[in-house]
Amino acid sequence: MLKEPGRFFGELPWGVGMKQSLGFLSVSSLFFAGASLVSNTPVNPLFMGGIFFINAMGMVFIAAGLGYMVITMTMRKRVTFARFFTVYALSSGVTLLASWMPFFIWLTEPWKWWLIGTGMVKCCGFRPGHAVLVIGVSVCIMFLFFWSLLPILFSIRGLS
Repeated sequence: MLKEPGRFFGELPWGVGMKQSLGFLSVSSLFFAGASLVSNTPVNPLFMGGIFFINAMGMVFIAAGLGYMVITMTMRKRVTFARFFTVYALSSGVTLLASWMPFFIWLTEPWKWWLIGTGMVKCCGFRPGHAVLVIGVSVCIMFLFFWSLLPILFSIRGLS
C-alpha cells in the first residue's frame, strides 16, 4: 500500500471486509494512541490514551459514514458499505502510523484523503471526479458539523 497504492487497491480481494479492515484500523489506532502518549506525556495517560484511540477509530467511522451518505444521495454507482469502509479504514490506518508525530498532520491528512480517493477509484470503481466530489462534500460536512459544536464546547468550559 505504501509503495503502489493504486495497484494495492486495484488488486484488493472482494473478500476483504469489515473484520479485516477493523482489525488493521484497531492495531493502527492502538499504535497511534501509544505513540501519542509517549510523545506528549499527559498527566492522565490512561484517560488520554482512550481519547486518542476513540478519536482515531471514531473519525474513520464518521468520515466513511458521511462519504457513504454522499454517494447514496448523489451517485448511481452503488458499492457496499463494507467495501467503502475498507478503503477508509486501510487509508486511515496506514496514515495513523505516522500522524502521531508533531506537525505531521500537515502531511498525513492530505495523504490520507489522496489514498481514500485512490481507493474509491481503484477499489470501488468511481470516476476520479466522483471521488473528488465525495471527498470534498464529506470534508465540508465534517468541518461544518464540528464548527457547529464549538459554541457548545465553549459554553461547557465557560469560555464564551
